[in-house]
Amino acid sequence: MSIEINGQVIETDSQGYLCHLTDWNETLANALAAKDGVTLSADHWEIIHLIRDYYTETGKAPAVCVIIRQAKKHLGDDKGNSKHVYNLFPDGPGKQGVRYAGLPKPTGCL
Repeated sequence: MSIEINGQVIETDSQGYLCHLTDWNETLANALAAKDGVTLSADHWEIIHLIRDYYTETGKAPAVCVIIRQAKKHLGDDKGNSKHVYNLFPDGPGKQGVRYAGLPKPTGCL
């Protein structure tokens, strides 16, 4: 599968995860979100950047419980809770958030 952005074809797997992590950029994240009917807000970007930072530090895409824990640690109680994170990523932050962040599908709890 693939998605076309500004005339460039980006390869994805059957679930929409990037085949090549180096293809990721914010324009691509916005396009992936738009395919789901989502417009990325500043709150989305906070979580997406936390997800990417975690991957940079560990080499692993974070599971849902890790995303929420990281959000609480870095963004506080108002944004670091499952209600807030799931409102942003209703199909699941471990699937949807990680996909928008351009990372491989996590192997833990989704």
